[in-house]
Amino acid sequence: MRGRLFKPVTLGARVILVRDEQVLLVRHSYMPGWYLPGGGLKRDEAFATAAMREAREEVGAHIRSMRLHGLFLNVSENNVDHVAIYVSSDFHLLPRVSAEIAETRWCLPDDLPAGIARGTAARIREHFGGGGPFHGNW
Repeated sequence: MRGRLFKPVTLGARVILVRDEQVLLVRHSYMPGWYLPGGGLKRDEAFATAAMREAREEVGAHIRSMRLHGLFLNVSENNVDHVAIYVSSDFHLLPRVSAEIAETRWCLPDDLPAGIARGTAARIREHFGGGGPFHGNW
């Protein structure tokens, strides 16, 4: 029998950190591409708690407040990922070195780096364009 009967379901949270109309991106040491800071939820952890923890661990961002941008589903051949995306401009950064993060970069939304993940670019465009799943009419 080929394939799986069930695809693993993962839960994740990421944060669009905004400063001076720029967004902070990360490039991980273990996979190619540019992403928003974030990662998987721990057992019994809330999405918002995970987003704040991951931002602190990956880039040293201590978030004071944030809002939910949206909940997103990413289905691939092997996984089903549910990801909550938050937005914050109310944070401070402390120096942080992480073996998980190869590079960080502040980018203007209309000048994103080559190799940015498609979903990451879409979420940034939604935010800076005034859109997103929780904006406008239902």
